[in-house]
Amino acid sequence: MLPQEVIAKKRDGDHLSEEEIRFFIEGLNDDSITEGQVGAMAMAILLNGMGMAERVALTQAMRDSGTVVKWDLDGPVIDKHSTGGVGDNVSLMLAPALAACGAFVPMISGRGLGHTGGTLDKFDAIPGYRTQPDLDELRRVTGSVGCAIIGQTPDIAPADKRLYGIRDVTGTVESIDLITSSILSKKLAAGLDALVLDVKVGTGAFMATAEDADALARSLVEVANGAGCRTSAIITDMNEPLASCAGNAIEVVNAVRFLKMEEIDSRLWDVTVALGGQALHLANLAESAQKGEAKMRHAFESGEAAERFARMVTELGGPADFMDRYEHHLPTANVVREVLPDSPGFVSRIDTKAVGFAVVELGGGRRRAADPIDYSVGLDMLAGRGLRVDAEQPIARIHAKSDADADRAEARLRAAYRITDDAPRELPLEKGRID
Repeated sequence: MLPQEVIAKKRDGDHLSEEEIRFFIEGLNDDSITEGQVGAMAMAILLNGMGMAERVALTQAMRDSGTVVKWDLDGPVIDKHSTGGVGDNVSLMLAPALAACGAFVPMISGRGLGHTGGTLDKFDAIPGYRTQPDLDELRRVTGSVGCAIIGQTPDIAPADKRLYGIRDVTGTVESIDLITSSILSKKLAAGLDALVLDVKVGTGAFMATAEDADALARSLVEVANGAGCRTSAIITDMNEPLASCAGNAIEVVNAVRFLKMEEIDSRLWDVTVALGGQALHLANLAESAQKGEAKMRHAFESGEAAERFARMVTELGGPADFMDRYEHHLPTANVVREVLPDSPGFVSRIDTKAVGFAVVELGGGRRRAADPIDYSVGLDMLAGRGLRVDAEQPIARIHAKSDADADRAEARLRAAYRITDDAPRELPLEKGRID
């Protein structure tokens, strides 16, 4: 079998066999197939698409390109994935709450991409926290605490790492077939029994339209189930930041206050509880999603989720007193400035992607993969849709390294927010479920 034969077959719109797909991924993994050939195949898939059997075969081949973790635990192994947004720190609360409900959660997360914040970047703001442990450490902490939030190790789906890098420079990132296999190959390699997906739609999501979000959610659910992992998806609104903040250390503070039941953003609570309830139901730890949600609420209200989070931070190298002295351990910005509206009114529209790029402008995200991050910068007190802003209620508060950085972020924020005399109609947070 030759790579060019497989490429030509997909170029002509034919279906590839499982053998052909595995041959290509093995060549991708051992570098016997060139970057040009990989780029050509990615473009052929983007233009002609793949059938469901092909998507499943591609996902499984990429999963099997590295280690597939095996578990021997007294409970189900489950996880969650979000397609990305602004102010989305759900993972920080969800994983320990699921652990408190009897699940084991080896959450392999990523860094920021474009305007979206990355879960790993948030944990890198915690002094000493090891986001890149080896698989033995992942097994140990997951078994001991019930959850471990880490980054992709070199053992996990290495073919995906090379393919994604080539897609990024060949204009093929948007392929739903390749997005599906990229997301699921890493998740399935973690040896999951069940997976819940949060597919975002709106001005701050990669899927801006309901049709695109639905197509991606269905693809992810069908392929994951086809590969043997019980999976469902919830489609949620990203026409405004999910939390009232965006930025690495700032979102960690938000998560700690949430876990300690001191200050909770309502939209963030609703999404976290809904995802947790669905995950517990999928894993047979709750008779229904509704009963799963009740268990999630108890995990937070009893303090058990906060206790699991504290143990996870300590077990992975973070401060033992982090939950009590988080403000002492986390970095803070030099300049803190409120952004007041030019005139009072209601927030009627938010360009959420622009809000995310304001954080990138401050240094809280990357323009290039190798860029360093300033974990202290970001935004809080972000006004949501329908909130009245005036001289007492700001649009947001900026945390910046310098006044010049704050000026640039303020300009982006003012352009991102539309203020009107009348309140907008409320948008539903949950747009649908794919079971």
